[in-house]
Amino acid sequence: MHSQSYFEAILQLRPFDEKIMQFILNRVEERKKNIFISKIVNLKTGVDIYLSDNSFTLGLGKKLKKVFKGKLILSRKLHTRDRQTSKDLYRVTVCFRLERNED
Repeated sequence: MHSQSYFEAILQLRPFDEKIMQFILNRVEERKKNIFISKIVNLKTGVDIYLSDNSFTLGLGKKLKKVFKGKLILSRKLHTRDRQTSKDLYRVTVCFRLERNED
């Protein structure tokens, strides 16, 4: 089983949008194996979704940009170094900023 505190990536949704949130939850549900949401943090500016897979989160960000109008901001932070392979391991942050339609 997975730990509730384990995560590799954060998907930031700015501002919160119910349709986009449902889109994200559906994608995670489709990929049941090895992909899970550790926690969801509601903020004044939007929501942070902590996910268990870097590459899945990056792909999800690209899908969000394709399906919904918005801007994608990617960043990564050195988390640790793998003891066996000596590779640097990063935590990825994918920020999706939804474009607001000015009427």
